[in-house]
Amino acid sequence: MKVGLDVGGTKTDAVAVDEAGEIVGRVRLPTGWGPDAVAQTVLDAIAALGSDAGVDLAAMRSVGIGIPGQIVPGTARVTHAVNLGVEDFDLAAALTPALGVPVQVENDVKAAALGAYALHGGTGTVGYLNLGTGVAAGIVADGVVQRGARGTAGEVGHISVDPHGPVCRCGQRGCIEALAGGGSVAERWGRLGALPVRDVFDAADAGDPLARDLRAGIAVGAAAAVRILVLTADVDLVVLGGGVTALGDRLLGDIAAELDASAEASPFMRSLRLRERVELLPTGSPAAAFGAALIGAAPTYETRETVTHG
Repeated sequence: MKVGLDVGGTKTDAVAVDEAGEIVGRVRLPTGWGPDAVAQTVLDAIAALGSDAGVDLAAMRSVGIGIPGQIVPGTARVTHAVNLGVEDFDLAAALTPALGVPVQVENDVKAAALGAYALHGGTGTVGYLNLGTGVAAGIVADGVVQRGARGTAGEVGHISVDPHGPVCRCGQRGCIEALAGGGSVAERWGRLGALPVRDVFDAADAGDPLARDLRAGIAVGAAAAVRILVLTADVDLVVLGGGVTALGDRLLGDIAAELDASAEASPFMRSLRLRERVELLPTGSPAAAFGAALIGAAPTYETRETVTHG
């Protein structure tokens, strides 16, 4: 049995995966704030797999964790996970004594990319585009997570596509994240609401000029990210995930229209059939936790090792 956890800023999703690769238990818990509380959330979630989901924890052989922030290569140290109140924390050192099994840690988007790849059959090349508070991507080719020379492979959110566009938190203008990131959209919308991006879509449907501009920017930014993933990594499929994708077909329709518009002007872009290479991760999919479970089960997790089978 392998256990995987997707530790998010508000919720932690945990799954237990059997030898056949089937999810046999799943729980969700609120995530605590700060290093000690994050570690306790992991322990509580694993305990809940046993008590609430009926998983035989005695059969647990590994734990994998997907978490925001940067992971120091070759370690389980998480740095700069600001949404969790974690600046520098070794999760394996904190958890292994209590769990008694190996603990591996990966960035949450890369874990989700691996999970999405495995859930789509585990073949070819898949790009996972996370449209959440920020925008980032993970690329998996033949079961291998692509990290790059310095771990920045997939950071498409900070590619500027409009030099006159809105200022991004990275200091550039017109970055994909500034256009399509939920945090940037909410800030520019400037109106209180539980789900600001949904409010923007609703207001755009009602004809609000600012909302229409913001909604169009989301489509431009997301479509640009799709084109970049295809043109640089030639991925077979771009899977869209993250909180913004809760908008479902409303979002996908806008992105498809933007991709179609660029294809109309270019025979080359038409030949790439971009619209056919994009799909939404199903709502509630455990891709990130599932990917984390696969990572945790690898004997020694490295980005050049195939970890999606067995």
